[in-house]
Amino acid sequence: MKLPPRLDTLRKELEATQKLYLKITPSFSNKMTLWESKFGGEPYFPKQLEYPKSPEGNPLILLAQINFSETLLLDNFPKEGILQFYIDSYHDLYGMNDEDMAEQKHFRVIYFDKIDLDEKNLITDFSFLPSLDDSDMILPFIGSFALTFEQKSEPISGCDYRLEEMIETLVEDSEDDSEYYDLLEAYLDLYDGEEHKLGGYPFFTQDDPRIDFDENIEPYELLFQMISDEDADIMWGDAGVGNFFIQPSALKKLDFSRVIYSYDCC
Repeated sequence: MKLPPRLDTLRKELEATQKLYLKITPSFSNKMTLWESKFGGEPYFPKQLEYPKSPEGNPLILLAQINFSETLLLDNFPKEGILQFYIDSYHDLYGMNDEDMAEQKHFRVIYFDKIDLDEKNLITDFSFLPSLDDSDMILPFIGSFALTFEQKSEPISGCDYRLEEMIETLVEDSEDDSEYYDLLEAYLDLYDGEEHKLGGYPFFTQDDPRIDFDENIEPYELLFQMISDEDADIMWGDAGVGNFFIQPSALKKLDFSRVIYSYDCC
């Protein structure tokens, strides 16, 4: 781990934060099956279930779909099945409620533990979805992407609120107020967490919203992150990012009912 000299005194603490995660690389594609991992496109959805809608009755749009039979394993993550993230394309904040980020009204996280490969049992006609050329729609991208996955390891990111607390402890006796910001910026230049990913540590353009959570509850960890990506023409507002967080105990039970969804931009 490469660190500036002053931060090197935290080396053991920082190395202890190492986590495995899956880096996601998208590539344009409109020739995917319903059950493949993808950003955008047509989702896997059984006919007998009710398709997710906003309170206003608007069908939600698939943001991302992960088929875990196509990925490498991560601790506590599903070993099989499909995990989906939907957002409201007519919502100003891409479906996020900044007053209750776990309220799944304008976004939805859905998990199917078994995959039915018989298309007769799946929705195949998605003409009920809003047209992607509707000027009133707000989406981070148009079109669809196939996904590839690469297992990697990373220490805590420079955006994670717990890194800020570690640096505050390091400089608490310092008379130079600027030292905290200098060290934080130096670390952020090395490990900012800015990738599409499953697991690992988050990237933000602004503050980590978890810093205001009740410290007595189980901490929320990164579940899924989609960044702005010029190569793939993905843009969250002004170069922003969408993050989904979950408590480890809920992930272990494959309970996605209280996932936290956060969006921010520059």
